[in-house]
Amino acid sequence: MTTAELTPAIGDFLEYLRVERQLSVHTRDGYGRHLNAMAGQLAELSLEGWPALSVSHVRGLATRMHKGGLSPRSIATKLSSLRSFCDWLILQGLLQANPARGVSAPKQGRPLPKNLDVDELHQLMNIDESDPLAVRDRAIMELMYSSGLRLAELVNLNLGDIQFAERQVRVVGKGNKERILPVGRMALEWLDKWLKVRGGLAGPDEPALFVSQRQRRISHRSVQLRLAQWGGKQALSSHIHPHKLRHSFATHMLESSGDLRAVQELLGHADLATTQIYTHLDFQHLAKAYDQAHPRAKRSKD
Repeated sequence: MTTAELTPAIGDFLEYLRVERQLSVHTRDGYGRHLNAMAGQLAELSLEGWPALSVSHVRGLATRMHKGGLSPRSIATKLSSLRSFCDWLILQGLLQANPARGVSAPKQGRPLPKNLDVDELHQLMNIDESDPLAVRDRAIMELMYSSGLRLAELVNLNLGDIQFAERQVRVVGKGNKERILPVGRMALEWLDKWLKVRGGLAGPDEPALFVSQRQRRISHRSVQLRLAQWGGKQALSSHIHPHKLRHSFATHMLESSGDLRAVQELLGHADLATTQIYTHLDFQHLAKAYDQAHPRAKRSKD
């Protein structure tokens, strides 16, 4: 079977993600890229249609990706997309079982993403406020660090989502789940400055909180590029990207509060294990806390 014969089902699946799951365009595009690429490889592995997909096909696919130089993380991401697609195929009556659930990606290390320390954050955000775009960029960075926003959450914010009196922001995260987050003083201050100059950049009917020079909602890519540029201008040694601000928020909140559950809620994680990846608490720190707190861990004084 050719790739072209396998792709219509992928299109139907993407429409399901849009209508039923209400996933963002960015997420759906990722599924589409992964699945269409794998469809091409499965066609080369002589797959005779999705109902014929077997564990051996998926293993062969994973082997090809590994030999092709893909990292374990990339392979795991693609296999995760395939598992979700196969679950949908089962719902459509096209598969009896999910063959992708029996196949794992090669083991991978889990290096912790590096965060910025407080001094580096001050250095990054020491921006001249005279230029409207610089004001916008600082407001973006202050809000991302203040509230731990994902890039997609930030880009999708509308004017009505910021509540200055309550010092809150309304965010719609993954799976269309809404959460209300606190906003810090500095972020509110720079959002106010941005709103005073936003009218010179935004179109008359544009609802987006953050806009580009094209007078419409700023794109994911624009935010990524602007943050990277500011990292260079402010002479920081590490690459600056949106997730680094989110991770810095999580790390600093956890170091200050020690409340993993609260940080989990602020980040919008469904699974506590995901939040734990964002911490830099090493085993020695945990062991010390355990020894001090657990009744049966304390040594006797005899």
